[in-house]
Amino acid sequence: MIERFQKGPRMSQAVKAGNMIFLAGQVPDDFEADLETQTRQVLAKIDGLLAAAGANKSHIVSATVYLAHITDFNGMNAVYDRWIDPENPPARACVEARLAHPGIRVEIVCVAALPQ
Repeated sequence: MIERFQKGPRMSQAVKAGNMIFLAGQVPDDFEADLETQTRQVLAKIDGLLAAAGANKSHIVSATVYLAHITDFNGMNAVYDRWIDPENPPARACVEARLAHPGIRVEIVCVAALPQ
């Protein structure tokens, strides 16, 4: 069975397929905010989507972080490290990328597995 969350005409923000949850790239709401605020906004969106699908951050198996400027790596990590479940950290990649809007400094994509 496939279940879609926050469906739009182009994409869903999350899709549950079997025991897996695939999140679309999550971006901040405030494109004028500083990096730390943007990172917190993105992580809050991830928390909400995972909860709607029946999971939480401890169920994330893979995360990809996109930064507009790789020099933001340490600032993003300062927020991310306080958020992530240290007992269940996912596999993760972090890359510099040109993002969809010049005000977006961070975007995160996740895949999670539903609890057994």
